[in-house]
Amino acid sequence: MSAPALAWDVVDYPEPHLERTRALLAAHPEVRSLFGRDRSTAFWVVLIVAVQIAIAWALRDQPWWVLLVAAYLVGALADHALWTLIHDCTHNLVFRKTRWNAWLQILANLPIVFPAAISFRKFHLLHHRFQGDPELDADLASPLEARLVGNGTLRKALWLLTFFAWQSLRVPRLKRVRMFDRWYLANVGVQVAFLAGLWAVAGWKAVLYLTLSSIFAIGLHPVGARWIQEHYLTSGKAGQETFSYYGPLNGVAFNVGYHNEHHDLMMVPWSRLPRLKAMAPEFYDGLVHHRSWTALLFRFLLDPSLSLYSRRIRGTAAVVSESRPADAAFTDAIITRAIEDARAA
Repeated sequence: MSAPALAWDVVDYPEPHLERTRALLAAHPEVRSLFGRDRSTAFWVVLIVAVQIAIAWALRDQPWWVLLVAAYLVGALADHALWTLIHDCTHNLVFRKTRWNAWLQILANLPIVFPAAISFRKFHLLHHRFQGDPELDADLASPLEARLVGNGTLRKALWLLTFFAWQSLRVPRLKRVRMFDRWYLANVGVQVAFLAGLWAVAGWKAVLYLTLSSIFAIGLHPVGARWIQEHYLTSGKAGQETFSYYGPLNGVAFNVGYHNEHHDLMMVPWSRLPRLKAMAPEFYDGLVHHRSWTALLFRFLLDPSLSLYSRRIRGTAAVVSESRPADAAFTDAIITRAIEDARAA
């Protein structure tokens, strides 16, 4: 049997969700009632941050293996939940003012250790507008990254385990995005102060617990399979490049598995995404979806036909004239346009 081809699925048509959004709103204008904000997100952020800090304090004198087990079984779920809440803050789905959402993101970032909330805000909104564009979609691996990982089980496992580092290495590829601004510096400053204070009062083991939790939350863990679930081509269904997850872990992941629904109407907060699916079943029931992140994790690791190349990318013919920023500066206009597109589609 010949080895699976390691190549991107290159297409010459635009990302599919804006057109689906228009069709969805035409068929079901009532879904606009789901648009808005959910301030309960702020409560959950404060609660989970407090719980993670309390666990870190409680484990400050425990042996390393206790920290490891606790981080994998509890901490990873908590930090992954914080990532999903950061995601809603990115779309300004908690408070009316952008800066309030940004500060809530910075608060949610505290147990995640790595100062990534504000950079996620920049890159994620670009991912929505430029899905599959190698120059602007940070969700895509770089060619070097994909080539190094290949399709072997061990390399894919190591890639997932160190996914937090690979994400950082993607930043230099996205030359059109200005990384450093006052919000990013605020994120870094608050994070450094928090970690220094925690180390001073609870010791290095408390920081180690949070670090391990953060690594597992986006890595070699069932919840880490979400990164595979969302846009990896795990199905041969023609045209589909976004996949939802409808399994039980949505209960501790704030419905982040409803990914087609989110891409179609990104102004719907996490708490209302199941209602969106129920209100427009003909748009979602026929789509391929996942029921188990754990099963998907093992499939990705063991199936040589799946690799970092299992993604759909867009060639230059798919890029509309107004889509890419003209220079290297990332501006708030890109974020504003992405949000306005969702409201006015």
